[in-house]
Amino acid sequence: MGANRKIVVIGLGYVGLPLACLCAKKGFEVAGLEIDEGKIDLVNSGKSPIKDNYVEENLPKVVGKISATSDTGQALKDAEVAIVCVPTPAVDDKPDLGFVKQACETIAPFVSKGVLVVIESTVYPGTIAEVLKPILEKGSGLKAGKDFFLGHCPERIDPGNKEFSIEDIPRVLACLSKEGSEKAKKFYESIVGARIELLSSVESAEAVKVVENTFRDVNIAFVNELAKSFDRMGIDLGEVIKGASTKPFGYMPFYPGPGVGGHCIAQDPYYLIASAKKAGFEHSFLKLAREINNSMPAYVVTLVEETLKKLGTELKGAKICLLGLSYKPGIDDTRESPALKIAELLRAKGAALKVFDPFVKGESNTGSLDEAVKGADLVVLATHHKQFLEKLTATYIKAKRVKAVVDARNALDGSSIKSKGILYKGIGK
Repeated sequence: MGANRKIVVIGLGYVGLPLACLCAKKGFEVAGLEIDEGKIDLVNSGKSPIKDNYVEENLPKVVGKISATSDTGQALKDAEVAIVCVPTPAVDDKPDLGFVKQACETIAPFVSKGVLVVIESTVYPGTIAEVLKPILEKGSGLKAGKDFFLGHCPERIDPGNKEFSIEDIPRVLACLSKEGSEKAKKFYESIVGARIELLSSVESAEAVKVVENTFRDVNIAFVNELAKSFDRMGIDLGEVIKGASTKPFGYMPFYPGPGVGGHCIAQDPYYLIASAKKAGFEHSFLKLAREINNSMPAYVVTLVEETLKKLGTELKGAKICLLGLSYKPGIDDTRESPALKIAELLRAKGAALKVFDPFVKGESNTGSLDEAVKGADLVVLATHHKQFLEKLTATYIKAKRVKAVVDARNALDGSSIKSKGILYKGIGK
C-alpha cells in the first residue's frame, strides 16, 4: 500500500459497512460513498443503520476514521483503493446489474492513475471485463490494467455469525493484470487475518461466489423435496439426517425449511444460470432447485391448512400467529425472506394474521411475542430467533391457549408440545 492509505467503500449496506469498519480498524482512512443521507448521518455519528453484531461493536470505536458522504469527488480524492459493495439483485429471475453499473459510472470520472478498483458485489463470469471495464475506462479516460487496476474479490460475509466475522474469513481474488492482483492481495492481507487466494483469472473469481451459494441452494432443495416426500411416507427426516451424519466421509448435512432467503443463496444461482445461457448452456438442474425452494412458503401454508383441518376449522378467518420476518435469526434483513411470502399467502387465504419479529418491528403488526401468540388458533415459527426459542416452551404455548404449531424451522421441542395436547407439525417430521 502507498503512503496515503485512503480507502473508498461504495455502498454502506450489509457488505460495505462491515468492510468500512474493518478498514478503519486496521488504520486506514475510510470514505464511505452512500446515497442515503439518513444512513450517512448515522454512520458519521457512530450509530449502525443495520442490525449487525460486527458493525454495532466496531463502528463506535472508529468514529472519525470513517467519513460517510454522498460527494463522489470528495470520497475518491487521494484514494488508493475503491471497493464497490452495492447490491446485485435478481429481478424476475434475471440478474440486475443496474446498481453496480451505476456505481461504476458514478466513480469513473474520479478514478485516477494507479487506483485499485475492486468489485465485491456478486456478478456473473464476464461482468468485470465485458460490462464494468468499458464503463470505467470511458468515464475515466484511462486503461484498466495499465493506468488503473481492476479486479474482483467476491464478498464473503455472514450477518449474525459470531464464529466467523469479516476479519477471519478467507478471500479469493483476481485482477485484470498481474500487478493489480499483487496490489489487491497485499491490501486484503493487511485487513484480513485469513488466507488470500489469488486465482488465475477474473472470470474464475467471479464464478466462485455463485458456485458457493448455488451449491447450498441445490442441497437445500434436495432436503426440502425429501421433506415433502417423507411427510407423505411418515418418516422423520430429522432422524434420517442425524443418522446419515454419523458417516465420517461423503456426507454433509443440510436441513429443510420454509424456503431460501437473503441476498445471496436466493439470487446467485440466477447469475450462474444467466452466464451459462449466454455461453449456450441451459442449467436445468439449477432451475429445478430454485423452483423447489421457491415452492416452500406455499408448502408451509399447506401444512397450516392441513393442521387446521385436524382442529375442524378452515384457514379463512382462523387466528394465525406468524413469528419471524427476517430470513435468518438474529438479524433485521428481510431480503428474499420466505416469511414475507408466507405472510402474503396467509392473508390472501383470509387468515386473521398477527405478525411479530423483534428485529423487524416496522413490519410487525403486534408489539410483543405475548401479544402475537395469545389466543392464536395456530402459531407458525418462520424464523428461529433466540428470543422465540427461549420462550416458546410447551408450557408457555399451552398457557396462551394455542391449539396448534407449525414449526417451519424444526427448532421447537415437538414431543413436549404434543404432550400438552397441542397439535405440532414440523417440515419433514
